[in-house]
Parts: sequence; structure tokens; C-alpha cells
Amino acid sequence: MRYVQLDTPKPISKIGLGTWQFGSKEWGYGPEYERRAAEIVRRALDLGVTLFDTAELYGFGRSERILGAALGDDRGKVVVASKMFPLLPVAPVVQQRAVASAARLGVDGIDLYQVHQANPVVADTTTMRGMRSLQDVGLVGEVGVSNYGLRRWRFAEAALGRRVLSNQVRYSMIDRGPEEDLIPYAEQAGRIVIAYSPLAQGFLSGRYDATNPPAGAVRRANPYFLPENLERGTALIATLREVADAHDATPSQIALAYVLRHPNVVAIPGASGVEQMERNAAAAEIDLTDDEYAALVAAAHAFRPVTGLAAVPRMVRARLGG
Repeated sequence: MRYVQLDTPKPISKIGLGTWQFGSKEWGYGPEYERRAAEIVRRALDLGVTLFDTAELYGFGRSERILGAALGDDRGKVVVASKMFPLLPVAPVVQQRAVASAARLGVDGIDLYQVHQANPVVADTTTMRGMRSLQDVGLVGEVGVSNYGLRRWRFAEAALGRRVLSNQVRYSMIDRGPEEDLIPYAEQAGRIVIAYSPLAQGFLSGRYDATNPPAGAVRRANPYFLPENLERGTALIATLREVADAHDATPSQIALAYVLRHPNVVAIPGASGVEQMERNAAAAEIDLTDDEYAALVAAAHAFRPVTGLAAVPRMVRARLGG
């Protein structure tokens, strides 16, 4: 396993474990998944993973409970990250939410506590006042944000009066927006971009095509999995397979290596089983050549999915089987 080269109290692994699936029925993983979740966490620890990300919203607290129980006595050795849903994120509410999350996780302190989304009405001034108080009493180690643009990330940091260590955003080969400003800022300022959905919810795995669409409510709601987009992605997946063959790897591992090529980026893919956790962790050791990276960039730029409002009628027809 490789780790981010920053001055943090605990090392942060380049591959972490995202736990949205823990306790959440919408992924369609079935009732046995809770038992597997514990096995996944234990295997991740064996592989040197130190970043475990959850949120109070995931399974309405169940993800935090499952993760905390699975970590057990190792909770103090790793970076436990959670997120506060920003419903009325004024200082007293922020403090109450952190206490509740820490209790569900079974920890004395949350290593990285993040604002899950930017609130469009409540300014970060009051939110970060609550975060600063949590840091002062030792309940929170580092503060992070999620789904913030660069300007608001920097404003949040000014409001906190300390570093806002991380910004957790959607980033993958086909969601490359963070490359424009967030990643350069992180590298310049000594911050971290945490990439969620680094495999575009499995689109980049090569497992799905127009005749084999995914199951589960989360993926069905993602326009990338429209039959038309799965068809359009054929050339991109072919490039991933070509690079993967050169490394005796899988397309998913190459897609992860793409985002990890940036020194201040870590990825938090989920895992449906122990084997997937092992494959994800191994991706941290893959070094892409400049030519391979350029080929992946070109293939990603050539992919033109139907998204936004244009995707809505197609998604309706796909749901209705038309």
C-alpha cells in the first residue's frame, strides 16, 4: 500500500474504503452483505488500508455502526472519516451531530469529520465555528468538506482558521472536473482530494454493457448506465483493457491507478466482497507510463455520454422497458 506524503497524525492510504453500501439497501447487495462488510473491513486492514469513510446519512447511521464494530480494537490505529449531512449546519447542530456519529462509530474522536454537501443558505462561517469547537475539545481531528468548489473550500478554510484537510468529490476518468482546479490546489497547498465513485459506480469496470445493465437502485439512477452510454463507452473500456493487459491487471485497477497518479489524490471505492477489496488495494501499486496515461486521457476525452436533461427521457424509457 502507498500513502499520501503529508503531515497527518496517522498515515492516509492512497486507497481507502468507502462504506456507503454498508447498511444501505439501495445497492441491492442483499441481507448477507452486513456479514461480508465486516470481512471486507478486516481484509482492508490486513492490506494496509488506513482510510475508512462513512457518513451519518449512509443507512441512516447503520453504516457507521457496522464500520465501528468491524474495526473493533483497530479503530484507534486508522483514519476514521465520517460526514455530517448539512441540514441546518449551525454550530450547535454540528457539535450534536459529531457526538452522535462518534457514539455510533464507538470512537472517542473522529479523525476526519466532513461537511457532506455545501448548504446553499447557511454560510460556512457558523458551520466551521462548530467544527473549530469540536477540534478544540478533541472530538474531531481534521476537518474536511465534500462536494465543494474551490472558492467555497478556501472560504471554509478561512472561516475555520485552520486547514480544511480534504475535499471529497466525484472524480474518475469520466468525471474529470477536479483536474481543473481542486487537484492543483491540493498539490500546491498540501491538501487532499478524496475521490468518490472513482470507478463511476462500476461503469469503468467493464462488467456492464448494453445487453448486461447493472441491478440496484443506485446504478439504475445513474445515466452512465443507459444502454446508449454503455454502447458509447465501448472504446473507452477497450483502452482500459489494453492497458490492463500490459500490467496483468483489471480495467477497474487501471481506472483507479489513473486517479491515484496525482500525489494528493486518494480514492475510496466501495467493495462488494473481499476479492474486490484485494483488487482495489493492489491498484495502489500500479505505475502507469506516460504513454499509457496519455492513451487513457485521450479515450476519456473521446467518450461523450448523454447526461443532464437530455438523459431524463431516455432514463424514463429505460425504466419502463421502452
